[in-house]
Amino acid sequence: MTATLHVTGLRKQYTGSAAAAIAGLDLTVSSGSCVALLGPSGSGKTTALRLIAGLDAPDCGDVRIGGVSVLQLPPERRGMAMVSQRPLLFPHLTVLDNVAFAARMAGASRRAARSAASRYLELVQLGALAQRRPATLSGGQAQRVALARGLAAEPSVLLLDEPFSALDPSLRTDMHQLVMEVRAILEPTILLVTHDQLEATTLADSIAIVVEGQLLQHAGQQELFGSPASLEVYRFLGGLNEIPGVLVGAGHRSALGVLPTPRMAGRPDGPAVLTVRQESIGVVAADDEDADVVGVVARVTPRGPRTLLEVTTKAGPLFAELPAGRGVGVGAVVGLALPMSARLVVPESGGRRRDRVAAAQIIDGSPSRETQVLAGADRASEHSSIRDRS
Repeated sequence: MTATLHVTGLRKQYTGSAAAAIAGLDLTVSSGSCVALLGPSGSGKTTALRLIAGLDAPDCGDVRIGGVSVLQLPPERRGMAMVSQRPLLFPHLTVLDNVAFAARMAGASRRAARSAASRYLELVQLGALAQRRPATLSGGQAQRVALARGLAAEPSVLLLDEPFSALDPSLRTDMHQLVMEVRAILEPTILLVTHDQLEATTLADSIAIVVEGQLLQHAGQQELFGSPASLEVYRFLGGLNEIPGVLVGAGHRSALGVLPTPRMAGRPDGPAVLTVRQESIGVVAADDEDADVVGVVARVTPRGPRTLLEVTTKAGPLFAELPAGRGVGVGAVVGLALPMSARLVVPESGGRRRDRVAAAQIIDGSPSRETQVLAGADRASEHSSIRDRS
């Protein structure tokens, strides 16, 4: 009931659309693992899932299960099962016969199909409702039946298309726990589509970030949050702090001065943005020796058990999170401690580079080391562009 899913170069552009809904997707879901396709609404996640399932035809690319291409096979012969946001149960069948449906279509006897279905209903904790009709079920119960039906088909790959997004938060949490229990018992290969970061980090072994049809990064959550591949990934994952400046050696120079950064092999000097996630920043007294930045609290925003501070600094607003109830008010002068381990330098794209040249000039007008680095980066970029055109 499990196999490795390989997707290579999968692309789909709909007629009349200026851009591809999904552009050259390369993705591997190892046997027995769960990968989440995470992205905002309209990013191409569900399109990718439909292409993989065979519900739509790609413009190009391939889908392989266990090393065998299934691209030319109809959906029912691909060895996949899909659970979507709507349970889509057959209203005229009992819960038991809904779950037994795939086995019956495969030629199993009614007795054998129902026997197997009973086991999967017990797995999702609905054995007592086997003779009920779908109309009598709650939303959470109906989704459990849909999950049991998908598992009962014994697919090589289970596709989950935002199956819990319509449920209340408490029911969604229950379903997450159920999926984790099912994974521990059956070890199915799962590809999950979701826009919910909490769901992705709770259920998936790794997360593939998809924005505007492009796969931006596929990694474990520790790497995604600790070392995002781009500012776009950092922003999508909720990062708020970006300090523009220039990287020279092991230091990042900006309006805050020079802040040391962790050494990273192969990281070039040049325009770069220093990021520090708001959860990592410590709020201390302005005269504390641990304060890397001093600023004035401009806004305090409650966020349930946490409070978000917006602090005005020389480099613009910086954000820090505190436990709720800690007494820091608007107008307070505070220090911000930026842990070395949380400082991540992300290369800046060319669109903002020339603005940094002007910002890097030192007061007396002579070119600084940062300006020389920026100018050299621009010359290299222009030279590369000319060479590519010739």
